[in-house]
Amino acid sequence: MLTNVAAVLMDGVHPFELGVVCEVFGLDRSDEGLPVYDFAVASAEGPTLRTHAGFTISTPYGLERLDEADLVVVPAGESYVRRIYPADLLEALRRATDRGARVLSVCSGVFVLGAAGLLDGRRCAVHWRHSDELSRQYPRAMVEPDVLYVDEDPVITSAGTAAGIDACLHIVRKEQGPEVANKIARRMVVPPHRDGGQAQYVERPLPRSQCDTVGEVLAWMERHLDEEVTVEQLAARAHMSPRTFARRFQQETGTTPYRWILRQRVLLAQRLLEATDETMDAIAWRTGFGTAATLRHQFVRALGTTPQAYRRTFRGPEAAA
Repeated sequence: MLTNVAAVLMDGVHPFELGVVCEVFGLDRSDEGLPVYDFAVASAEGPTLRTHAGFTISTPYGLERLDEADLVVVPAGESYVRRIYPADLLEALRRATDRGARVLSVCSGVFVLGAAGLLDGRRCAVHWRHSDELSRQYPRAMVEPDVLYVDEDPVITSAGTAAGIDACLHIVRKEQGPEVANKIARRMVVPPHRDGGQAQYVERPLPRSQCDTVGEVLAWMERHLDEEVTVEQLAARAHMSPRTFARRFQQETGTTPYRWILRQRVLLAQRLLEATDETMDAIAWRTGFGTAATLRHQFVRALGTTPQAYRRTFRGPEAAA
């Protein structure tokens, strides 16, 4: 049973990510029949810590507080991606999982779990901007850059910022049931569960080839996303055989012509959903998907959410038609 929660901080902690944990586990909601957690903020680097925003936090609790917690949370912090972590903090995190407690990271807090060896052989989540670095530092971790959180009990990891809310509510839902999680979400005025993953929030500019061999063909493809084209047609435009063109294209873009144009069509659909009131049929036609059903299918495959849900997220519910 989840009753005792400790958030452990280092210097430079991000106030928002810490605030998420305090909001979910640190408030007394007993007047609504909701569980009250024995919650505390503990420091791994002395009684007074500087936050990323410039103010300080004081706490009477040190790492000994982690030894009684059912859940230990590591929020994000400034330079958490690249810094030396206190050895006694890493040992305290290992002790927690060894005795059956859960540990949760929010955003860059996952790098602390990696340093403690808790990601080895486990799937994990992190903010999409840090996914490559996490994989580089901890090659035994299985990084999933498109998801909001990963539950590899007893290690739960979440992506950037607000994804910490999703992970915290998931833990409440798992331990105390959906009714409790839903009530806490209503008090926080957030959805109890968000559709899709963080792929929909990743900013991916249209890639440009660094080589002249297929550069002109890429530019032509971008201008004609609404047209069906074959490798043979593209090869003829590049004055190559289809086999040579396919090989050069792979070398210079890292993908196939079909996958490249599919990704550009999804990117164009994202921009149209964000910036226009065009119908799904019109967007499907402009992006080369043909029908709204095909647009929806490819959009979900690429981003893990529907075009309608994406438009609601980025333009508000009144724009989703």
